Amino acid sequence: MAKSFPHSFEVCKCKHVTLGEVIHSIKERNAKNIEEIGELTDAGTCCKCCQNPESDFGTEKMELYLDEIINKFVK
Repeated sequence: MAKSFPHSFEVCKCKHVTLGEVIHSIKERNAKNIEEIGELTDAGTCCKCCQNPESDFGTEKMELYLDEIINKFVK
């Protein structure tokens, strides 16, 4: 996650979930994996392109993936 993203950056385009919502689910609601983030925010529960590069089947690739966010905040 070398690039800096604002908290308003939309991580999940299908469900319109922002980076701030994902970070809140990790830091304040103790989400530890993609499934828990999905339960709390709906991110990654539709097409799953936002989960990781391997799941991203779109022509235009995502700029930030849920697994990158998890790896930064969950140790």
